[in-house]
Amino acid sequence: MPMTMIDHALPDTPSQSRVNLISVCLGLTGAFVVQTMLLITIPLTALELGASSAMVGVILSAPYLLPLVLAIPLGGLITSWGAKRSIVAGGLGLVLGVLSILALPGFVGLVLAQLVVGVAHMVMILAGQSVVSGLGQGKVLERYFGWYTTCLSAGQLIGPLLAGWLLDTRGSMLTFLVTGAVALLTLVSGCGLTGSARLGHPARREAVGYRAQLRLMRKNPGVQVSIALTVAVVFALSAHGTFLPVYLENLDVSATTIGALVSLRALSAMVVRPFMSTVIDWLGGRVRAMVISALLVAVGLMLTGLVEGVVLLGLLAVLVGVGSGVSQPLSMVVLAESVHPDQRSGAWGVRLMGNRAVQFLAPLSLGLLAEILPYSMTFLIGGWVVLLLVGVMLSRLSAFSGLDSGE
Repeated sequence: MPMTMIDHALPDTPSQSRVNLISVCLGLTGAFVVQTMLLITIPLTALELGASSAMVGVILSAPYLLPLVLAIPLGGLITSWGAKRSIVAGGLGLVLGVLSILALPGFVGLVLAQLVVGVAHMVMILAGQSVVSGLGQGKVLERYFGWYTTCLSAGQLIGPLLAGWLLDTRGSMLTFLVTGAVALLTLVSGCGLTGSARLGHPARREAVGYRAQLRLMRKNPGVQVSIALTVAVVFALSAHGTFLPVYLENLDVSATTIGALVSLRALSAMVVRPFMSTVIDWLGGRVRAMVISALLVAVGLMLTGLVEGVVLLGLLAVLVGVGSGVSQPLSMVVLAESVHPDQRSGAWGVRLMGNRAVQFLAPLSLGLLAEILPYSMTFLIGGWVVLLLVGVMLSRLSAFSGLDSGE
């Protein structure tokens, strides 16, 4: 194997590793605050402008369109740039995306912002995951990804609450301004990265690109299982997060309550993630943990459209949150341990491309269904799609030896 700069780089000191973990967690927390604030503000703004359910679905699908094409090439580019430059660039993109809403009021500004924020958010996620995946293995890596995803959940918790409160009390203009200020903080956090996170290195041709990732998908059962799991859960989260605000708006629920219910899901995921390694052991290992957590998400989504009470909707949000709280970091650990370090950025790109594909298709397809079917059927069909994807994951588990060891 040809030697690259990463082979010659000295390992980070424990102090540098802690600084990098903290910097990545702060930056990505801010990025998810921005993303989830927009998840509440943009559809409600679109409804005020007279958008139909199908139009709302199109607008909410926009951030996931470009990552479908760019995720894999950007994985190699981030390897060359290094995590520090990538996260700073991503933060700048978030700022510009939010500013485009203020500069171009109306549907054009909303769609443009979604496109720019979608790419910027993707860059920050790929860079952050690459940093965290190099910090350890086995139980240590489970703990690091547990804390990393806990911080992401904190961002998903804060964003909807803040956006809902600002919309109810201050209006959409100030809400977008605050979102832009948070985006600026994510840019600053990237400046704190040190050690190996500052270094880029030439990506090997055989480790990046579409052909390399296609080979990896065909031959690596760990990658197959990880991506099948994350696609199943992300489809459910996208459907839940996209149409719960619209569903509740039709029930005349206030924006503050809508934000609280969306945040409750994130809170549930955040509470369970620091104890992910213990939860995996309690459930009987990684395989059982993946299956049970994915089923919780599917059931929570299926039942959401069948109830109208805020308390019951809150309980279902908790169910979805707990399931995603275990499954998402676990899928990251499985992927990180299944590929060579030189292949990680590309593999993260494949995983993110799968995520963005379902995040693009879920609101678009379910939005069209919501035009002709009641919301109860829309959520129910979404849950069955999740169960189908879980079945794909189960079909690949037997090919992945050592998956349940956690060593």
